[in-house]
Amino acid sequence: MSIQMYGFWRSIASFRVRVALNLKDLAFEEIPIDILSGEQFESGYAAVNAERVVPTFIHDGHSVFQSLAIIEYLDEIHPSPRLIPLDAKERAYARSLALMTIADGHPLVTPRVRNHLAKSFGADAHAVEAWGKHWTAEGLATYERLLAHRAPAPFALGAEPGLADICIAGHVVTAQYVKLDLNSYPVVARLAERCFAIPAFATSHPFEQPGYKVASKQ
Repeated sequence: MSIQMYGFWRSIASFRVRVALNLKDLAFEEIPIDILSGEQFESGYAAVNAERVVPTFIHDGHSVFQSLAIIEYLDEIHPSPRLIPLDAKERAYARSLALMTIADGHPLVTPRVRNHLAKSFGADAHAVEAWGKHWTAEGLATYERLLAHRAPAPFALGAEPGLADICIAGHVVTAQYVKLDLNSYPVVARLAERCFAIPAFATSHPFEQPGYKVASKQ
């Protein structure tokens, strides 16, 4: 099985796919696309993904984009360990938790949104930072309320980590980016701690990627 992923060390969507691949113990090559410098808009990458975002997943020449679609595709082609439940009710719950960040929280703090706030509305660095903290905190608070109704045992849907845990862990990484502590979100914090104790999560963390280590030295 030949797998490539066009991603970026700082991309939370790339993190989600990286974790899924590592949980399934699938070897892959990650090709960096610097979305902070605008490399995604260059013609070479536009030919790979017309949406001009990361990640893009290439499996035996077949291209899939959007992290949720990629993870669902991985469950289809390599179902063990399963990341999305087979039971319809559990599957809907897992997707609901996942979409809290994929559809609601994360899209509001991406580079293209931050850049638009600055260019179109004159938001300065402080205002953009406050925007990111607000929406990240909203997501954490929502996860805390949801997980209070159904406590992780020890993961969001039971004994093994899956799609929901991947997405919640990614939201926690975003909280690290915007320097939000998790003291007000103890259930989320404990779940994230359990996730990052697993090598598949820990080695997928943005700060463990070669691109971060290069950027941090500049």
